[in-house]
Amino acid sequence: MQKVSFIGSGKVAWHLAKALHQKGFQIGEIYSRSTQNAQLLAQEVAAKVNTNLDFTSQSPDLLLVAVSDNALAEVVGNLKIGKQTIVAHTSGSIGLEVFRKANYPYAVFYPLQTFSKNRNLDFSKIPICLEANNEEIYIFLEKIAHKLSANVSRISSAQRKVLHIAAVFACNFVNHLLAISKNILDKEQLSFDLLKPLIQETITKALEAKHPKEVQTGPAVRGDNLVLQKHIAYLAENLQMQKLYKLLSESIQHFDEEK
Repeated sequence: MQKVSFIGSGKVAWHLAKALHQKGFQIGEIYSRSTQNAQLLAQEVAAKVNTNLDFTSQSPDLLLVAVSDNALAEVVGNLKIGKQTIVAHTSGSIGLEVFRKANYPYAVFYPLQTFSKNRNLDFSKIPICLEANNEEIYIFLEKIAHKLSANVSRISSAQRKVLHIAAVFACNFVNHLLAISKNILDKEQLSFDLLKPLIQETITKALEAKHPKEVQTGPAVRGDNLVLQKHIAYLAENLQMQKLYKLLSESIQHFDEEK
């Protein structure tokens, strides 16, 4: 039984620690800037709370660093670990270079998903992207990853950076546009529920198509300038939203030129 410890108690650590615990891994210690959050996660996975970055006492096989990108360099630079511990971060946008001064084995263990603490996820469907500083470490991590997911890939730092950018467009930007849609409806006291079947069909079609552009609909792709101008006029009271509408409409119209 491998022992896995965590630095971080946020959404990624919360889901990953619970998934590993459910698969029979021993969760050793949890460290977090918020001791209260560390205690909550530790209770979920039968772990101990560590109050500092010294992990030499329990010497886990794997130490997963699931912290914000801004904090990652400082954390990995101040670790105290045993000789046998592999350290892996879970970031999509930071490469192996963050470990350039490390004197311990290191890697990346990146689950590609949007995480919220109050949602249950099927980890078996979540892509896990791996990278390591040598093949032995990669094979070790690959075995752990396959315990969690059927979708495990070797992804380099450069590839993962591109993957993360694409994920921001596919997830974060889409969600933001849905939030804007709700605000537009709220202003007119219309229910967001009216859009939900449309949203569902839009996502389903995009996933089933060979390329999402093949199922693009709407006034921009039709070149319906009359409708576009009416929409732009309606948004005149919110210049930022109006600018976004114009930008996205132009992007749809010139999509093949933007490759």
